[in-house]
Amino acid sequence: MKNCPFNYLLFLLLIAPLVEASNLKQFNQSFSNNVAKQLKQKSIPGGAYVIVKNNKIAALETFGYTDKAKSLPINKNTVFRLASVSKTFAATLTTMLAQEKQLNLSDPITKYVPKFSLAKNGAAEKIQLKHLLSHSSGLMPNAYDNLLHENWSMDKIIGRFDRVSPICEPAKCYGYQNIAYGLLEPAIEASQTKSYSTLLQDRVFSPLNMTNASVGINDFLQEKNTAKPHILRKRINTGKKDSKGKEIKKYLWRTVKVSPDYYKVAPAAGVNASITDLAKWLIANLGHKPQILSPTLLAEITTPRIRTKKDTRRKYWRKYLTDAHYGYGWRIYQFDGFPIIYHSGWVAGFRADIGYSPDLDIGFAILINAESNTINKISSQFWSQAEAIFGSSKIAKTNADSINDKI
Repeated sequence: MKNCPFNYLLFLLLIAPLVEASNLKQFNQSFSNNVAKQLKQKSIPGGAYVIVKNNKIAALETFGYTDKAKSLPINKNTVFRLASVSKTFAATLTTMLAQEKQLNLSDPITKYVPKFSLAKNGAAEKIQLKHLLSHSSGLMPNAYDNLLHENWSMDKIIGRFDRVSPICEPAKCYGYQNIAYGLLEPAIEASQTKSYSTLLQDRVFSPLNMTNASVGINDFLQEKNTAKPHILRKRINTGKKDSKGKEIKKYLWRTVKVSPDYYKVAPAAGVNASITDLAKWLIANLGHKPQILSPTLLAEITTPRIRTKKDTRRKYWRKYLTDAHYGYGWRIYQFDGFPIIYHSGWVAGFRADIGYSPDLDIGFAILINAESNTINKISSQFWSQAEAIFGSSKIAKTNADSINDKI
């Protein structure tokens, strides 16, 4: 009888992975079919998703083509633009350098960009690197993003900020930024002898073997296996209705050239990568590459810094989210009882979504080459089922720990 708890503990630890693997196989088959159906409904040219569990790829699926002409099928190495998912890399690199004492997150941004000034005297000097990382600079949301679409240099855009007054003190309110996030680049480069893109390659992409990842428009254009961007030309009513009585529409997409606009702010939106690269990024952020992304680094970038209440009202997500914050380069969502570390990206012709759950030790990322909100629907659907599919090993470990404590 004495061995009963040990036998039960062993049973739990052995059976949980088998149950989970079986559940995952069934889940992925159903989920993949559902994703394919949703992409087809919106006539989205192509996409890919990956699920990681522990330190491995549990499932990777690709859909459609690099463009609407069906020139090449999407595969696991097809490069997409990550748009604002790039912020996760910028924040990681900045925090990494700070922990190595090569820069200080409490440094004012004016130390590195002395031409940056605001309408209110002394206000610019109060904005520190950590405020840029957490979108808590006090600037109005998306300040001067519109100027990225103009043929303006970054120096000229920065020169316009002297007309802007803060809407709050730093660290007191949330205001999502792209241009201000781009100011991390000169700060990083001031502390190093290498460029931002080279540093990211040397400190993140190469160590994690992210072989398709790069920074900038030139690298994207030189790559042969790339997804082409698509913007919606028009929606057409078909006169038909689905099983729920909803009007069925036909979506017409137009293949466009890659826009250089947001590449001007590389830390905010300059990274290119494949779905395989994102699998490796997820595995590292789940803590399985501690020699590259240390536990203290991961803890710092995922500490909630500023509340983002508006996120709790996002379409498709709102029925699951109970709270939301921004850390350093990542959003922290309380999703129906467990936290998700998450970010999305949207730039002309591309959408990206990435997230991971430390509690469940899983990650999910999806990329599409069209500007469709379907990606939010798919991501929220994945996470709404995640605990049921992946929770068995967590329950087993909890029970085993409980038994261990009593023995």
